[in-house]
This record gives sequence, structure tokens and C-alpha cells, in this order.
Amino acid sequence: MKKITTFLIASLMLTACCNHNENPFLAEWNTPYGLPPFDQIEEAHYLPAIREGIAQHEAEIAAIVADTAAPTFDNTIAAYEKSGKLLSKVIGVLFNLVETDGNDNLTAIVEEALPLISEHNDNTFMNPDLYKRVAAIYAQKEALDLTAEQRTVLENMNRAFVRNGIALPADKQNRLREINKQLSSLEQKFGNNLLAENNAFRLVLDEQDLDGLPQAVRTAAAEAAAADSLAGKYLITLHAPSRIPFLQYSARRDLREKVYKAYINRGNNGNENDNNQIILDIMRLRIEKANMLGFDTPANFILDETMAKTSATVDTFLDEIFAAANNKAKAERAELQKLIDRTDGGFTLEAWDWDYYTEKLRQEKYALDESEIKPYFQMENVRAGVFALAHKLYGLEFEKLDSVPVYHPDVEAFKITDADGSLIGLFYTDYYPRASKRGGAWMNDFRSQSNIDGQMIRPIVVNVGNFTKPTADTPSLLTLDEVETLFHEFGHALHSLLSQCHYPSVAGTNVPRDFVEMMSQINENWAFEPEVLALYAKHYQTGEIIPDTLVEKIRNALNFNQGFMTTELTAAAILDMRWHELTTIDGIDVQQFEKDEMAKIGLIPEIAPRYRSTNFNHVFNNGYSAGYYSYLWAEVLDKDAFEVFREKGLFDQATAASFRRNCLEKGGSEDPMTLFVRFRGAQPNPDAMLKGRGLK
Repeated sequence: MKKITTFLIASLMLTACCNHNENPFLAEWNTPYGLPPFDQIEEAHYLPAIREGIAQHEAEIAAIVADTAAPTFDNTIAAYEKSGKLLSKVIGVLFNLVETDGNDNLTAIVEEALPLISEHNDNTFMNPDLYKRVAAIYAQKEALDLTAEQRTVLENMNRAFVRNGIALPADKQNRLREINKQLSSLEQKFGNNLLAENNAFRLVLDEQDLDGLPQAVRTAAAEAAAADSLAGKYLITLHAPSRIPFLQYSARRDLREKVYKAYINRGNNGNENDNNQIILDIMRLRIEKANMLGFDTPANFILDETMAKTSATVDTFLDEIFAAANNKAKAERAELQKLIDRTDGGFTLEAWDWDYYTEKLRQEKYALDESEIKPYFQMENVRAGVFALAHKLYGLEFEKLDSVPVYHPDVEAFKITDADGSLIGLFYTDYYPRASKRGGAWMNDFRSQSNIDGQMIRPIVVNVGNFTKPTADTPSLLTLDEVETLFHEFGHALHSLLSQCHYPSVAGTNVPRDFVEMMSQINENWAFEPEVLALYAKHYQTGEIIPDTLVEKIRNALNFNQGFMTTELTAAAILDMRWHELTTIDGIDVQQFEKDEMAKIGLIPEIAPRYRSTNFNHVFNNGYSAGYYSYLWAEVLDKDAFEVFREKGLFDQATAASFRRNCLEKGGSEDPMTLFVRFRGAQPNPDAMLKGRGLK
């Protein structure tokens, strides 16, 4: 997610001065619905609570091992699923906050905590006595009367021991422990460097530098400058709400080039935040770990637990998509060059020109000016829209909670109940960028759902974004991309919130990586349907529902620029795979490797992969290694699944109930393809995705 030496003494002092009796993690939370008491939690509380959580979990595992009764699912597997609650509680808060509202102290705490957690995980899944019990149950699984969920939990736990080296000799287990510790530290360092790079870039402008920028962009830049003690100036940063509209609208080609290059070169500037060597160190360790566990490459080790299973399957899948997308992108490039030639002329299209001339072409072809549309997408209305959609599909009710603790003033909290009044879960939204927050958008749990022995625990979920902030005279007005992202992340939230599993290890979004995105991406399909837009797209000043003329423009332009968007996404997925298909990093230069691999697939120079290696946080820090393809893989599933709603009706209750029952509520309790086919009635049809993107 780290930096140790200078912070180690300070963090030890924090540990020493903390009174366990006053540590809120070490007591029941006397808050509504068990929400974290953010107003009581101090930085000094984390490390003592983590150490105590590890100690408690070790004691619980020791008790399982010491049980003299013959191993059973209940006294071993279920007992393990019930254990470790304190550690999960602390980690749930700490790792969310270091991503959303971090600082140097929290980073230092995480740096010290990660090796402790890594060691504890290794101690658990290299524990021969615990494994004997698990293996004994696994050996007789066919004879046991297990539910489908129990069978999955058992199989997952047995696999976890195997994949964590239980069969290795002691010397190799010790080496694997060291690899795991080093990887956790390196991956956190990668993310820390990227956050620092995002925050370091500041383009300070004067009035004469603003040609082409809409008033809303100018106002936001002026307010950003004023907040940075630069009153009278204008500030452009690499945060998406600043960078993206600047590249779309700025008539200053030289400044667009500066912003674009700063963005794609994050982590590649030869400074203290450089990620080139970190990538090589990470890959060296990932290759060694995969080899140690019997796999030729990290990709095949990672994919063994997914729907795709092998790197060959993923490569074939990506090659087909890339060929179609790249051809479409070449046609788009030619069209943009024609526009340049007949308007400005005198130069050849470059990467930093693409967004600018694409915006001009969109306005020309579809009369679609996003500044005309954004007033209908006030953040609060869009959020109300996803809530209204969830109500129409699943009967959910939403209540804003104004008197509960939150971790930042931007955060808002909601109570969600089912149609019968029963609690579904608690939901936070945190949508605006700040220096303490990592870039991008994501969903996470503070608490997972479970229901062991009839003790129902409902989840606490957060959606995080970096959307356009309100200004002094305008509320947060979202771009079409931000609207789609908000629907996407709420799809993840629904997957967690609607979970009806028994065991936390398979609840909610604890599913194979290439299945999890189906649940988020299917929610995007409703975002711009006319019936759904009528629920939420209201002008922030007049309250007028978005007119049919604008709806038609949006719908007509949905597949515009899809060659570019699909190409940059697929190129990034291929780059991820090429890194994780390596068998050695000897002699590799990061920049040359990336350049060579993109040349091999024929990526046109006007398009860079969506993430370049040194800023590819998904795969070098956030758990999507050899998994970035999953967005496209899951899109095959989501587009085909959405066809059922198109056939039966966007709000058809029987279809929604079936999707909820067979997919959203099931988490990872059964094989994902089994769940998909149970809902769809057939294997997924890849054509639905290609047609959905206008590539077929």
C-alpha cells in the first residue's frame, strides 16, 4: 500500500504510550449499527490493536488444533471462519483510511503492520497441525453432507494451504515467508510513490493560458490555486477532474503536452518516487514464488484460481479484442487528422491532441457538448439515481444518517433496508479528490457479511471516487464518464450489500477476480437508459428532467471513441500479462520492455496503454496482477446477462429477483460459471460485448 526506518521509533513510541483500556478497537463499538467510531480512533491505537488481534487469532487457531475430537467441518473449517474478528476489524479501518485519507503517520503504521500481518498469514497457512485437520476433512469431502457453499469454503481453505507452500520443505517455506514480506513492502512502496507523483505535479497558469477552457474548469482551477496560496492564478493537477477537462478543452497544445506527459510518466522520473527498480524487484520475487510453488510464470500461478485458468486463454481472448479495437482506433486517428487538417492544420496528431480533437469531433458529429449536459448530472442526483434503480430492481430503501461518525467531512453515510424493513447494510460515499487520497475509484468493506450459527452480520461498505468537486458557485456536476463510474462502483457495493452467505471468506465480492467486475459493470448498463435517466438526470438549477433531445445525443454518442478506449484498456491488460508471463527479469529495462511489447502488438503511437508500467497501481499494488483483463472478461458476462433485462424489461421484477438470488446474493459460494448459467440459462456469448462497444 510504506517507509520504515525513520518512522519505526515513532511508531514504537505510539505503541508504548497507548493504554489498551482506552483503545476503541479492543472494546465493542457502542455506535449505531456497529459503525467504526472514527471520532475516537487515534493513530496510536492501530499497532497495539493489530498485535492483539494477531495474538487472539493465534490463540483461536491453537484451540482449533488442540481439539481432541475428530476433525469436522464445524470444529475446524467453520471455527476458523469465526476466528480473527479483532484483526479483521482493525485492518478494515486502517487499510481503508490509508487509501482514502492517508498521511505520513498512517503510511508508517501500515509499513510496520504489513510484515506482522504477512508473518501471521504465513504462520497460519504453513501450520502443519492445522493443515492436518483441513486435509483430513478434504479427503472425505465426497462422503460429507456439505452444502455447495460449505464445499467451496473447504476447497478454498485446502487450496490456500497448498498455494502458501504447506508442502514445501522448511528451508523453502522460510524463503517463501521472506518473499511474502518483501512483496508486501515493495507493493506498498509502489503505491506510495504513485500518490506522491500525483500530488507533485502543479501547472500554474495565468489568465492568458486558459484559451478554450469552459468557465467551470476555470473556476475549479482558480479555487485550487487559491487553496494552494496562489490567489489570482489557476492550478491544474493530475487529479482526474482537473487533468481530463484540461486535455479535452485547452487550446494550448504545448500545455496539453506538458500535462499529458506528466501523467503517463508518473513513477518514471528518476527521482525518489521512481518505480522502475521496484517493478523489477517485485517481478523477480513473483517469478521466484511462482516457480517455488510449481508454476512456470506468475501469470499461471495467479490465474489458476480464476475463471480463465491459464495465461494462454487470456492471451487468446485479449488478442481478438485488441485486433478489432486497434483497427477501429486507426480509423478514428484518420478522422481526427482530417479534422486537424481542415481546421488548424500544420501538424500531425499526437497523443496529447487526441482528447482535444475528439471533443471537437464529438460536438461536430453529435452536437454533444458535455458542458451542456453536465448540469443534469449533479452528484447528489446521480447518487439518488443509483439508489432509485436499486429500489426499482430489488426493493431497497435508503436513509441518510447525519449523526454518525465519518472519517472525513466529504463522507456521507446511509442505512439500507430491504423491502420487508430488514437491515441490508451501511453504506458510505466518499467522492471527491484530495491530496490524502489515492487516485481512481473503488469499493471496499469496513465489515463483511456473514451468518454463522444464525448470527447475521450485515456489511459496512464504502464507495470511493475522485469526481468533479463543487465550486463556490456550482455543485458537483459529473461528466458522463464519472456518472458511469458511480454506477459501476455502486454495482460492487450491491454485490457486498446483498450478500446472503454464511461464511465471510466467500461473502460479497470475495469471488474470482475475473468474475467480480461482472456485478459492477452490469450496473453501468442502466445508467443512460432513457427510463433511468428520467429518474435522476435533473437540471441542478431548474429541476427540469433531461430533455429527449439530449438523451438522444447521449445515446447516439455512447460508442463514440470506443476504438481508443478499448485499445488503451486492452493494451494495458496485455502489458500486465506480458510482465507476469516472464520467466526471468535478467537484462530487462522496464521502459524498453514496455516499448517492445507494445510494438509487437502494433499499438499505434498516438495511444498509450491506459496505465504504463511505472504507474500501473492495479497490478503492482492493488491485487489485479495478471488480472487487469478481468474488466473485459467480465464485460462479456455483464453484457450477455443484461440482454435478459432487455428481453424481459429493464425493471422486470422476476428477472431482477433471479439476478439477485442467483448472482448478487451468492458471493463466491459456488463456481461463478454455474451461477452465471443458472441466471442466463446458457454460456455467455462474447458477441454481446463486442457489439456493445461497437466493434462488431
